[in-house]
Amino acid sequence: MTIPIFNTFIHPQAINTVSSVLDSTFISEGQIVKDFETELEKELGLKNCVTVNSGTAALHLALVLAGIGPGDEVIIPAQTFVATGLVVVQQYAKVVFADIDYETGNLSVESFKSRITTKTKAVIPVHWGGYPCDMDEINAIAKQHNIIVIEDAAHALGALYKNKFVGQLSDYTCFSFQAIKHLTTGDGGAVTTVHPDKYNQALTLKWFGIDRNNAQPSELGERQYDILQAGFKYHLNNYAASLGLANLNGFTERMVSRRKIAKMYDEGLKNISGIKQFIYKQDRLSAYWLYAFHVEKRLDFIKKLKEKGITASVVHQRIDRNSVFGGLDKSLINQARFDDTQIHIPIHDAVDSEKANYIVDTIRAGW
Repeated sequence: MTIPIFNTFIHPQAINTVSSVLDSTFISEGQIVKDFETELEKELGLKNCVTVNSGTAALHLALVLAGIGPGDEVIIPAQTFVATGLVVVQQYAKVVFADIDYETGNLSVESFKSRITTKTKAVIPVHWGGYPCDMDEINAIAKQHNIIVIEDAAHALGALYKNKFVGQLSDYTCFSFQAIKHLTTGDGGAVTTVHPDKYNQALTLKWFGIDRNNAQPSELGERQYDILQAGFKYHLNNYAASLGLANLNGFTERMVSRRKIAKMYDEGLKNISGIKQFIYKQDRLSAYWLYAFHVEKRLDFIKKLKEKGITASVVHQRIDRNSVFGGLDKSLINQARFDDTQIHIPIHDAVDSEKANYIVDTIRAGW
């Protein structure tokens, strides 16, 4: 038995939905993309959903919509993938790292507050592993200081915060539909916004800055348009959207199953010497893209599980170690502790109760 840290879920219906698009030969952006956006809004409560071709594109588009540029500062945690920081650099803004909560890996509210300056224009809280950040507190502080909130929800599709879906809480929320995420379009993403005017702007900017709905072809055959702001080739296509539509089938049920596996881990890993479980609040529900905890003798732990056919991984370590961001921020005390002990075990659609029990039993046997 080999249990990988990730898997790619493809719904059986995808063969038919994708094949129909291929048969039509209309594989660029069309009605199927719009249908996918509509279903995401309907099924997962997303506000003003605009699909794009990657989660990174979603983050970058949100920064553009927010007006982030040279001289601005954007506060982010270092516990994320490099994309969260690189999109800030691409806008010639400055990345400012805030510390995290050791018990969750999420942005520390107090550290965020302490990093605010007169140049702070935005904050990007990252829902690590799918567990929602303290969004009420973050949004309240942001409002007080006129800071734009852009949630990095690449891990958090389907997560709930105080009975609201992640995707309807802040100025912008960005999702990823990359191959190993909960819902895949092969590669892709989405940005949502609570601001209707920014939604319309996003629709234009994701396709070069051209308003496709109102740019009709002349008799000469080319669309008539006047670009007001430089845009991007960030749109999703029908081929990818058809895969996403198929994979949306049963998404809610799959999320319930994933949370059942997490509950098994919660119970099974209690009171084990060398393990410190994360502390999750009862007013929110993680999407559990990852199942994380802290472990002593981490390399021994990884090797022991590998011997038993189980993959354990840190997934991502702090990104401030990259020179592009200015180098290691030694003031991030909790981040340093987190980096030394964090670990993740498999939790995905291919992990059933039998495999979860096997993983728990293996860990309980020691390392």
